[in-house]
Amino acid sequence: MRYAVVIEQAEGNYSAYVPDLPGCVATGATIAAVEREIRAAIRFHIEGLTEDGAAVPAPSSIIEYVEA
Repeated sequence: MRYAVVIEQAEGNYSAYVPDLPGCVATGATIAAVEREIRAAIRFHIEGLTEDGAAVPAPSSIIEYVEA
């Protein structure tokens, strides 16, 4: 599955979250690091949902850039 990920620059690092997987977050010193961490977090999150017998949300968020 392919989930939308939001990466934000924080103070001194980067943070990422997955809108379709509430609570699935990661941080990293660089964009590349936070991308690696959020991939691992997504896998871990889905494994936890599966083990708990909970439904895994299908990707549904749409990402678009808008000129202002």
